[in-house]
Amino acid sequence: MGVTQLINAELERKQILKAYRSMLRAIKPQMGKGDKENIRLAFEMAMDAHKDMRRKSGEPYILHPIAVAQIVAGEIGLDVTSVICALLHDVVEDTELTLEDIERSFNKPTAKIIDGLTKISSVFTLTNSIQAENFRKLLLTLTDDIRVILIKMADRLHNMRTLEAMPRQKQLKIASETSFLYAPLAHRMGLYAIKTELEDLSMKFMEADKYKSIATKLNQTKRDRNRFINEFVKPLKVILEQKKINYEILGRPKSIFSIWNKMKKKNVEFEQVYDLFAIRIIVDVEKDQEKSVCWDVYSSVTDVYIPNSNRLRDWVSNPKANGYEALHTTVMGPNGRWVEVQIRSRRMHEIAERGVAAHWKYKDDTESEESALDHWLQRIQAILNSPDSNALDFLNDVKLDLFSDEVFCFTPKGDLRRLRKGATALDFAFEIHSEIGQKCIGAKVNHKLVPLSYELENGDQIEILTSNKQRPNDDWLNYVVTAKARTSIKQSLKEEKRKVAEDGRAMVQRKFKQLKVEYNVSNINALVNYYKVDNQLELFYRIAKKQISTSEFKEFEIIGNKIRTPKAESPMSKTELTDRQVGNQLRKDAELQIMGEMGDTIDYKFANCCNPIPGDDVFGFITINEGVKIHRTNCPNASQMMSKYGYRVVETKWNYEHEIAFLTGLKINGLDDVGVINKITNIISGQLKVNMRSMSLDSKDGIFEGDIFVYVNDTSQLDDLIEKLKALDGVLSVNRIE
Repeated sequence: MGVTQLINAELERKQILKAYRSMLRAIKPQMGKGDKENIRLAFEMAMDAHKDMRRKSGEPYILHPIAVAQIVAGEIGLDVTSVICALLHDVVEDTELTLEDIERSFNKPTAKIIDGLTKISSVFTLTNSIQAENFRKLLLTLTDDIRVILIKMADRLHNMRTLEAMPRQKQLKIASETSFLYAPLAHRMGLYAIKTELEDLSMKFMEADKYKSIATKLNQTKRDRNRFINEFVKPLKVILEQKKINYEILGRPKSIFSIWNKMKKKNVEFEQVYDLFAIRIIVDVEKDQEKSVCWDVYSSVTDVYIPNSNRLRDWVSNPKANGYEALHTTVMGPNGRWVEVQIRSRRMHEIAERGVAAHWKYKDDTESEESALDHWLQRIQAILNSPDSNALDFLNDVKLDLFSDEVFCFTPKGDLRRLRKGATALDFAFEIHSEIGQKCIGAKVNHKLVPLSYELENGDQIEILTSNKQRPNDDWLNYVVTAKARTSIKQSLKEEKRKVAEDGRAMVQRKFKQLKVEYNVSNINALVNYYKVDNQLELFYRIAKKQISTSEFKEFEIIGNKIRTPKAESPMSKTELTDRQVGNQLRKDAELQIMGEMGDTIDYKFANCCNPIPGDDVFGFITINEGVKIHRTNCPNASQMMSKYGYRVVETKWNYEHEIAFLTGLKINGLDDVGVINKITNIISGQLKVNMRSMSLDSKDGIFEGDIFVYVNDTSQLDDLIEKLKALDGVLSVNRIE
């Protein structure tokens, strides 16, 4: 070994020891007798197992499990067993070590958690639900040992923090999967700090320019922000100290992702987002005094500043489903600026930052009330246990529940029920019990009769009306939004379909007997293929419903006791590509460069959902029957496509040799004035010589707004056009239509 290699090896050894000692300091408060030795043993086992492995960045692989253990201990606040599992989370999948080795060295619970982590990480075959199946596995571990999911969150967080070293295509896939699955799950688990960082990091890789722009502007306004915060809290400190309340006041900027979301939602520029930060008041108080002290602080705040009555949120009386408790209000601060104020106790603060881990820490053994999170986990378990639960349907249904706001409703006896915002009377029926949901014929809300589709509001008291003759029908799926209701209705409809299909099966058997054809799998499959239905159940169902007539069977060729249907025109049409074939096509065309050398041989189209133009960050997506579709990485559908069908994504680059015009739209508004249209058209057609397809402007009460559609060559030409239009007198905002 050369001198340089020896020096590098020594530097790496010091780096590893430094990381290990930092992790030990984080877990030290929770260590008991013998724990240090067990952590050391886990570290040495991981060190030995990963000794020849390196990460994409080139650093020793062991730094990854140590970093995950550091997050588990320091940022989530889990126990010593979790730290040991974090250190060993990759060994069974990637090295020679087995679960039996781990159980011998530690104990059964440790081996069980690592088994759960290994199952989550296992690679699935190429199917259309690869990520959906992953997510399903992830949730299966929730009700087994919740530490599995928390360690997986820590693993994902560290992977996102070190994503720079990955190739671009991998970055897009991992970032989209994170925003699509892991951030919502972290939100539901109450891991607020981790959820926020995952969202920001996903945006950093998926929308790099927007991320850098907002980060830079936040940095530039930091001094002004701090000055404003100091001015805002000065009178509050005086009152709180007079009342002898033990408090801490923090001012924190909103996350880059939430600022970007607000800019998109309200169609405003960064400078027009006024609530860029929130003031947090944390009080140190005993649990039985929390509510009264929080309201006392609220009273003090509103004595100084005028509150916006529409922006009061009381999660102290009714905590969120993920355990979050706090009072939120928005008040008018100095210089006419709205400021969000969050009031919470130290216990509430720790639960808000660390989620379920802190929730356990503060849970009273005598507490008989079931936590909202436990209730949610039970609902998920019930859905997972559904025998016909399809992974992709499951993902779509459950994901809706992860990020949704909530409504609080009551049963006739006064029991509180939480449902996602937008839930209906029918959702409420299924929330009470699946059988009640399936027999529901209507509901009384606040003693008034309402239809099944009635959308619930906070404080509604609901009585469900049932009938034993009632059965779910297809229309019900349009009336419900919760995963539990959708799953239960689909299961019931499938059961009903099976009963109808039994009649169809009997009809086929009778017809086969009449034609002297043997009733067997081969002959049934011949019919399934001929009628292009998904399976035997669908065939029998359609026959029972008279959508397929058994009288057609006599026209088929019968040889011996076998039925021979006419051959299809081609064995595999373009629309019948299997996912495996799509995967093969992906590998073959992985070097696709749009408008490059291979561009002539690949069938591609530009997606209408996001209208990409040269200069946009784009990716190719292999469709079943339309070749490759080109999408922008910030397309509304991007995260879903890359999360569910990552293997269909192909790297795509622009080639600027061809001057091609692309249609794109701009939304513009401003102060209505004589000649404003002339000024706008002069910039577009006169100065920049850009072709315009259409312009529609509407004026009302002195303000004009509208859409302009133009043909541009690339993003730089579009940016130039936007800047020049913004510079016009009276124009307030110009934004690309997303």
